[in-house]
Amino acid sequence: MPSCSFNSPHGRRRSFALRKWPSRKLCICLLVVQSWVVSGGTPSTAQVPDREAELEAIRDQIMVLQSRLNRVSQEEQGLRGEVNQTVVAIELQEKRVAEARTARLLAADSLEEVGKEVATLEASLDEIRAKLKQSLADLYRTGQQGYLRLFLSIRSTEDLLPGIRQMRFFVRRDSELLNSYLDTHTQLTFQQEQLAQHREDVESWLGRESSRLDELGRLQQRQRTLLARLERERQTLTVQTAELSDKERKLSNFLDFLYGRTPAPLGGTPVQTFKGVLDWPIKARIERGFGPRLDPVYGTRVPHNGLDLATRPGAEVRAVFPGKVLFAAPFQGYGLTAVVHHPGRVFSLYAGLGELQVAAEDVLSLGQVIGIATDTLYFEIREENRPVDPAQWLR
Repeated sequence: MPSCSFNSPHGRRRSFALRKWPSRKLCICLLVVQSWVVSGGTPSTAQVPDREAELEAIRDQIMVLQSRLNRVSQEEQGLRGEVNQTVVAIELQEKRVAEARTARLLAADSLEEVGKEVATLEASLDEIRAKLKQSLADLYRTGQQGYLRLFLSIRSTEDLLPGIRQMRFFVRRDSELLNSYLDTHTQLTFQQEQLAQHREDVESWLGRESSRLDELGRLQQRQRTLLARLERERQTLTVQTAELSDKERKLSNFLDFLYGRTPAPLGGTPVQTFKGVLDWPIKARIERGFGPRLDPVYGTRVPHNGLDLATRPGAEVRAVFPGKVLFAAPFQGYGLTAVVHHPGRVFSLYAGLGELQVAAEDVLSLGQVIGIATDTLYFEIREENRPVDPAQWLR
């Protein structure tokens, strides 16, 4: 018994008998199998599965990048965070463009395959149509009752069987041609619909590819803008760092000079005896603590040998311990500044004052007013001319 067989999507070979199947049902079955083959069941070339695998790999990468972008967006803030997010977003968009391009090429491959099938079916239909035309012409030449006349032309019983066979041949031939025409026409209609669908797929993916390329261009422009801002910020911070370092260096050199001019310690109880219980020079909030600041983005290090205190303008700034004023005047980068020498060869420095109420060589008592604060006071303590953390000396 004749049979038809094909590979199923699970790799097993399927077969079915053909003898008892009407031609139209057989056509539909073959059409379904053929459609499954064209749509990706068993591609006719190695190019299609390669593109399908590439498309699947790209989509896996898109999922990974989307997860990475979400994580970066949550974890990183500021301008540097925006730059890093844009880097990942560009990589993600490049994969989306690749997805659209690969899907478009895959749809184009299917379009080409279905186009070939349509052309084959159209040629087959033309061939069947020509045979039917010839059959109709032959039938016309035999007259309106052609088969009946052929039957009546049989003159003897010996001619009966060959005559019947001849009539059966003509009937079967015309019937097969007609069925073949109808089946081929059905297949052609289905494949033409598939062809139109694949054309729509190609156009759709072409549009997506174009829009994704536009979005990629916007992201790349945003990255260039952010990088330019980042570079300007880096240059500004570099200049500020250099200025702060120069200011701190000048102050340190000046304090070295004052320290060198005061070799003899002051009389009285050393201030070290009261380390940790000294009163604050003013009620304030620490805005910036002791120690160099390392910029987390650029890695630049700015020295900072004291405390920046957020103060109330007009409040009084007092001496933390008795001592002698070594300097009371404006100092470059610090504004009005006072330096006091305490017993135990310890210096205290008060900078950023709005008004000075002491002068050089004045001897101060504990808590005596040194000056009037602005909104920020810089306070520093040096022991043997070595900067120490003032917070460890105050209570």
